[in-house]
Amino acid sequence: MALNRKIAYIDLTSGKIEIKSIPLEVRRKFIGGRGLDAYLLYNHAKKGCDPLGPDNPLIISGGILTATLASATARTHIMAKSPLTGLLGSSNMGGFFAPELAWAGFHHLVIRGQAEKPVYLFVHDGEIEIRDAQDLWGQTTTETQWSIREELADEEVKSLVIGPAGENLVRFANVMTGIKNSGGRTGMGCVLGSKNLKAVAVRGSQDIQIAHPVEALEYNKRFIDQITSSKVNQTQGALGTPFIWGATNSWGGIRTRNFQYNQLEYADDVEPERIDEIAEETIGPYHMTGCFACQVHCRAQYKIPSGPYAGKYDEGPEYTSQGAFAGEPDCKSAETVLTGNHLVNQYGVDNLEIGSIISWAMELYELGILTREQTDGLDLRFGNDQALLEMVHRICTRKGWLGDTLADGGVPASEKIGKNSFDYLIQVKGMSNLHSDERATPALALNIATSSRGSDHLRSRPAIDLYHLPEKVLRKIYSSPVAYDGPLSSEHTSYQGKAWQVFWQENCYMAVDCLGICKYHTLFLGTTLPNFEDWPKVIYYNTGLEFTPREIWDVAERGNMIERLFNLREGLTRDDLKKGDTLNHRYFDEPCRRGAPDVVGRKIDRDKFTKMIDEFYQHKGLDPKGDPKPETLLRLGLENEPSHLV
Repeated sequence: MALNRKIAYIDLTSGKIEIKSIPLEVRRKFIGGRGLDAYLLYNHAKKGCDPLGPDNPLIISGGILTATLASATARTHIMAKSPLTGLLGSSNMGGFFAPELAWAGFHHLVIRGQAEKPVYLFVHDGEIEIRDAQDLWGQTTTETQWSIREELADEEVKSLVIGPAGENLVRFANVMTGIKNSGGRTGMGCVLGSKNLKAVAVRGSQDIQIAHPVEALEYNKRFIDQITSSKVNQTQGALGTPFIWGATNSWGGIRTRNFQYNQLEYADDVEPERIDEIAEETIGPYHMTGCFACQVHCRAQYKIPSGPYAGKYDEGPEYTSQGAFAGEPDCKSAETVLTGNHLVNQYGVDNLEIGSIISWAMELYELGILTREQTDGLDLRFGNDQALLEMVHRICTRKGWLGDTLADGGVPASEKIGKNSFDYLIQVKGMSNLHSDERATPALALNIATSSRGSDHLRSRPAIDLYHLPEKVLRKIYSSPVAYDGPLSSEHTSYQGKAWQVFWQENCYMAVDCLGICKYHTLFLGTTLPNFEDWPKVIYYNTGLEFTPREIWDVAERGNMIERLFNLREGLTRDDLKKGDTLNHRYFDEPCRRGAPDVVGRKIDRDKFTKMIDEFYQHKGLDPKGDPKPETLLRLGLENEPSHLV
């Protein structure tokens, strides 16, 4: 059954491996995936531990529904203390790794210690080996995966790997599986690099017994109909996530030239239709692909059409690569976007972070805060495509003063660069923002300010706030499974009721991450997609566990709270500009300069934003400082944490 997947504790220092069952009471409190990972991190990480030291546990997991008869259950979650922020490190990716891990007998791996030399783990049918990886060190992410398959003589092996960026301890290095599935945020690849862990390879052939297989199949047909009939998923199946960039840029929600503008003009060459055209020209009409058990197929396959990397195969680009290599640096070439996407995939580095930090450096250069000497002669102007791509190489290899400086992340870099460079760094909790501009959308601004892992569009974003849905529809969505009779507004520029929307979405996304489902298969961009009311049956039919919608909400709220407990223990405070629930001053002081009439001139109102934070804290059961109230911990069953149940 799905419930008999194990948890393994692997000590890379001693070589000791311990395998345990997951107690049912732990399942009922945290379900699995990200929620259980948060519990494990809070219980096994020592307070104040060095993110790059042996005491920082690295946790890899799949959700409870992974590899069952439920659709889109492909997500892999990775958690540790972040070397980028010093707070919660957490990342999530699709592909085929998590299902293979489940077939190999495991839902969670807890990796501690530090190997003396490069190693990789091989997980297969209940067994775990620590194998030599010295010959793999220095290889790109794709090379590493193929080398492991050749060594193991099995092309069906799935691997989670790091590239040169992780080996060089770039603090926002990611983990990869497949060509482009990226656990990109908070520097989890750097943690693997610090442990001399090049990869985790998995191969499984163990059956997963489904509790009620006939009912599970029938119910999943309903899910598939829900998912594939959604207009947003139909669009994604045709254009991929770049369609989001196209719509957002047209409206005026893309930050450009770091944060000086909010729309990339004359950008036809990087629009989603152009990306789709290149994919069709270089691969053919059937160029869209997807993850395990997914019917949407939102990822394009392409070859770079021209330039020094012409003919190189890759997948994507995602919405985020358009922002990283077009919007923020003010570059307007499809070749640049596709090449940048290819480079970050091969190096194994977060495209959001590297695009943002290079764009920040470009603004500093144009302001004279960074000198030509500090860039080693590189003309780091906005719109300089060659300089943009050169900085990707320099950061991932820590080449030169600036490459090495930026590789440590924005906050340490600002301290090293000095002057007033920090003022221009668009970050929350030490992690650079997505390329979106939230000055016209207070709900989305609250989302990035309060997210548990730093500026984030995948932890609590009420993206449907832009749909201008009637209040009656909003009330139906946001009053289940917990009643809510407070204010709600259909206007995205309003501050009314937005704190509840963010709180609701925070719990929705935590639940999704516990189950192991893709967020595009829940209420993220599509209002008709599955959510709390749909999940009890899919859990029961596949696993036999019974939950009510409210109990799933409670699990999600509990998981979010334990993430906050971890952050508070590691130094989170409400108003700290580097470790708090707040925004860069430019959100409040500089109005939007481009876009639609409902965008131009917009900025965040400080007083109203402060009130939104207060309301959000009240919904979460926090005091005005942002600490959980004793009665909140008691209600969630967290009053005795850390409890060390597993």
